[in-house]
Amino acid sequence: MRRSQNIPRKFPLRRAFTFLEEGPVVLLSTFYQGKNNLMTASCTMSMDFSPLAGVMLGPWDCSYRALIQTRECVLAIPGADLLEKTVAIGNCSGDEVDKFAKFRLTPYPASQAQAPLVGEALKNLECRLVRKINVGGGELFVLQGIAAWHNPARRAPRALHAKGDGTVLIDGRHLNLRRKMTRWQDCI
Repeated sequence: MRRSQNIPRKFPLRRAFTFLEEGPVVLLSTFYQGKNNLMTASCTMSMDFSPLAGVMLGPWDCSYRALIQTRECVLAIPGADLLEKTVAIGNCSGDEVDKFAKFRLTPYPASQAQAPLVGEALKNLECRLVRKINVGGGELFVLQGIAAWHNPARRAPRALHAKGDGTVLIDGRHLNLRRKMTRWQDCI
């Protein structure tokens, strides 16, 4: 009997997070002790349509301390053209460098948070911390969106998605199925 190519194969459980790790990479913007800061975060999730978002951080992050103290941040969605800067932002500490200046990004005033918007981002979501949940080695920060911004002038509106193994996906073709979503027409 010939074996089918479609038989599931065992995969290392410690790497299984890569199955779900395709939420957008974000630049988490904070303002604390008179300083703007950015960090790259790839463990993100949409939790509700309100919008409610989740981001995993750890106490080793400068942004963790800022978010604990201020209870607010901005989640900025970088475009594909910011891939190199997004990776570099994740490889240095806000304790040591002004990331907005170093990476030539523009902080814009937010409407309801002290944390700045990122001018070059595709989208910015001002957030308030509503809950922090200890999860293993880090903390899940549950964030309520309080104001949303988008940049319609951006020419490359493709977001980044980390695979969790050092590789990144970039949005591609979008399919519009809105007419088929009859139950959710009021949300579109």
